[in-house]
Amino acid sequence: MKRIKHIFFDLDHTLWDFETNSDIAFETVFKKHQVKADLQKFLNYYRGINEHYWKLYREEKVTKEEMRLGRLKDTFVKINENFDIQLLENLSVDYITFLPHHNQLFEGAHEILEHLYVNYKLHIITNGFNEVQYKKLENSDLTKYFDKIITSEDAGVKKPNRIIFEYALEITKAVSSESIMIGDNWEADIMGAKDAGFDVIFCNFNAQPVSENIKSVTNLMEIKRFL
Repeated sequence: MKRIKHIFFDLDHTLWDFETNSDIAFETVFKKHQVKADLQKFLNYYRGINEHYWKLYREEKVTKEEMRLGRLKDTFVKINENFDIQLLENLSVDYITFLPHHNQLFEGAHEILEHLYVNYKLHIITNGFNEVQYKKLENSDLTKYFDKIITSEDAGVKKPNRIIFEYALEITKAVSSESIMIGDNWEADIMGAKDAGFDVIFCNFNAQPVSENIKSVTNLMEIKRFL
């Protein structure tokens, strides 16, 4: 793939192990606020509910604050646990505070970035919140690899909207024919980037069935097959 000059990575669920770090952050805030709910039961339901809210957020159907509180409220309702709005607000604020303090990366993250950094310009495109994503990158020692960090809050739209990819090209002075997007979310990362003219690599960590014309990897080091 000699024509590729710019590589755009998603962050959460692609390089940064969101589920592991999120679980640890919730363990911390549950202890701080003396929440009596069964943590594992909460987490089992929260993961799917959080994913649903992120989809709504991408589709502009909920605001940032509605997502932060709604995903907690819906989870507590699901597990039949009593709560009040003040508790939800406290948990929401502290969760965002503690989340970037835990920085488990997927296996091979630093190794593949070291490998790619030598020959390509690396960038991030993320739908995550500015105040959290920059801390995640810094605290996990990833900032040094990336030339530009493009967030949906800065772009004004979220992946898979074509505009965020066009905004990324403008910011990085790249062209789509020389760019590739690497991410885990089929809709936001893969279909969104393809629609904007990027090549793509799907981080298919759960080994889902994938069309043969989509480059796919089951771990980060397999990216070496393509780049």
